Amino acid sequence: MNTQTKNNTKTKITMKKIMLAAAVLGVFAVSAMAFGGDDAPAAAKTKLTSLYPNATKVKWGKEDANFEASFENAKVEMSCLFDAAGTLLETESEIEISALPKGVTDYLAKNYAGQKIKEAAKIIDAKNVTIFEAEMKEGDILFDDKGNFIKKVVAPKEKKEDDDDEKDEKK
Repeated sequence: MNTQTKNNTKTKITMKKIMLAAAVLGVFAVSAMAFGGDDAPAAAKTKLTSLYPNATKVKWGKEDANFEASFENAKVEMSCLFDAAGTLLETESEIEISALPKGVTDYLAKNYAGQKIKEAAKIIDAKNVTIFEAEMKEGDILFDDKGNFIKKVVAPKEKKEDDDDEKDEKK
């Protein structure tokens, strides 16, 4: 092979590598947009920063017409839901299972005997109403601030699998 043929072959290989890298990056960019990416309105981002200036690992997603920021604040996993204008709709904070009201643990012991609570959270909405959430295998069980049962929310299968994948990645 002469020198020009070798150079042409190297150029073709390099171009193929560049095109492959661009295609891979394109797939990641499309995936990020499909799962919410970082395309939350500036008003929501500004509000989050004003409420939680020390938030880390912030990830934005879309929830219906609203925008959800998942993040860590002082080593606590949290999320905030905002509308497009940046109005805070609710805040969810992970809590220790032992911090659930007695009514919650009593209800779960009676109605979900032998089943383990995976996670617990405290949710406060824009009207300052508090709800407790116990994540179980079957879904999220919601309670009022006194520990009275409100409802069971079963996540769509796809969402549940995504959550399980995220937990597996953390291990």
